[in-house]
Amino acid sequence: MSITDETIHGLAARLANKEITSVEATTAFLERIKAVDPKINAYITVADEYALGAAAEADKRIQSGTDVTPLTGVPISVKDIFCTRGVRTTCGSKMLEDFIPPYDSTMITKLKAAGAVILGKNNMDEFAMGSSTENSAYSPTLNPWSTAHVPGGSSGGSAAAVAADECTASIGTDTGGSIRQPASCCGVVGLKPTYGRVSRFGMIAFASSLDQAGPLTKDVEDAAILLNTMAGHDPADSTSIDAPVPDYTAKLKDGVKGLKIGIPKEYFIEGIDPEVDASVKAAIEVLKDAGAEIVDVTLPHTAYAVSVYYLVATAEASSNLARYDGVKYGLRIDPTGNLTDMYCATREAGFGAEVKRRIMLGTYSLSAGYYDAYYKKASQVRTLISNDFDAAFKECDVILTPTAPSPAFKFGEKTADPLSMYLSDIFTISCNLAGIPGISLPCGLSKEGLPIGLQILGRSLDEETVLRAAYTFETATEWHKAKPNL
Repeated sequence: MSITDETIHGLAARLANKEITSVEATTAFLERIKAVDPKINAYITVADEYALGAAAEADKRIQSGTDVTPLTGVPISVKDIFCTRGVRTTCGSKMLEDFIPPYDSTMITKLKAAGAVILGKNNMDEFAMGSSTENSAYSPTLNPWSTAHVPGGSSGGSAAAVAADECTASIGTDTGGSIRQPASCCGVVGLKPTYGRVSRFGMIAFASSLDQAGPLTKDVEDAAILLNTMAGHDPADSTSIDAPVPDYTAKLKDGVKGLKIGIPKEYFIEGIDPEVDASVKAAIEVLKDAGAEIVDVTLPHTAYAVSVYYLVATAEASSNLARYDGVKYGLRIDPTGNLTDMYCATREAGFGAEVKRRIMLGTYSLSAGYYDAYYKKASQVRTLISNDFDAAFKECDVILTPTAPSPAFKFGEKTADPLSMYLSDIFTISCNLAGIPGISLPCGLSKEGLPIGLQILGRSLDEETVLRAAYTFETATEWHKAKPNL
């Protein structure tokens, strides 16, 4: 197996056995990026010197046997939404085109402490607003399985980089499905942890009550390994949960015998792609054969999830993005010397069309006379959606659904119809509104040869059971081994 084909755990074993060095592995991935990324555009910034320096330090740790972790010397990438000291962080926007943060996000600090090698920053929808990576200010990322199709979004660059073997794994963010939906489109594993399980400090905010970082990987075991490093309380993040962090790899092989898997009727709806429907129902049979008990559950307020999400998320985006005014950092355009003119010119030039649309939607829903009718009402229905999950989990241990209603769609297919684009996340949004963990993993291929994703949702802080169910399905099938032909 070539170095760039390796998983985290496979490469870590080769590094530990001194078969290769981290510098050699990092060089192989950098060469792979140079060869493949012109076709894919999964990276905004490739940090060659930064990565090779970290690899040399990792080799010293491995050689001495000091502070070696499962990530030491392993080359990964990160979505360009995490602040990286000394490395450009754009958030996919012209607004931050030249922004070089003076500090590392907690996520980057943890990865560095574990000895991981960060190859660069992945492409994304601007400020994480999108389901296709078509909203990037730095050209869209293409799907490695078919360059005529989108890779999903907003973590499309991260998912595509993993699928194209341009890194062993990547870190993305998920506000309404932005890890799981691109994982489904690109045939990789994507995990959204419980809200607050992973620190958001230094992660550029879109919607603060929904955003959560998580891994995109080549298999479920790698997702567990990365979550071990990522999870934990952070005093710098007021929303961080102060709860013990288990070893997420410890129970992966415990199987699903006796586990109750809930199937919600609301997620198997008219309009779902027949190939998606068939693949997910076949996955249910695989888990049933492995000893799981299948039970019917209901999530009655699912129909309101998209409406609730696009009120809550846009309202929070309107507030969070007010900081980009040309004064503190980032783009500044001052045509007349007048303060109001500077605000307008800077935001007009710095933000793309989708970001402007969401800011306007959010500002409207928060405005005087409309707050109670829109944002307040949406927050109340959000509670009902969360209560639905609480009730369902009294009947089952995990919930199984499709990740997306169809395989990856073609570029330009939904850009003229924002509502159609928003409905791409119809099966992932509720998970964020309720703050629970969810994972997407490959469960089939369409007739066009495009990946299909299976979603497994769990109780708050019960990533262990979600990962165990996913690992059981993965080991019983071969879908995670399928590769795009580049």
